[in-house]
Amino acid sequence: MDRNVCGVDRLGRLVLAATLLLVGYRNRNRTLGALVFIAGSDILATAIIQRCPVNAVLGIDTCGTNQ
Repeated sequence: MDRNVCGVDRLGRLVLAATLLLVGYRNRNRTLGALVFIAGSDILATAIIQRCPVNAVLGIDTCGTNQ
């Protein structure tokens, strides 16, 4: 599979994921906190594997042509 998440997009996902994981963990006893934690986990996974299915469907590629 080709990568489609790189550069600033990847960094932004890492920061957003860390924030959502922290907020979700602090509110883990509530349903919304659990959902926020799951969303943060998903965003972290896309940043780590550098592949986002939503970006693929929309045709978005932040890696450029040389990667």
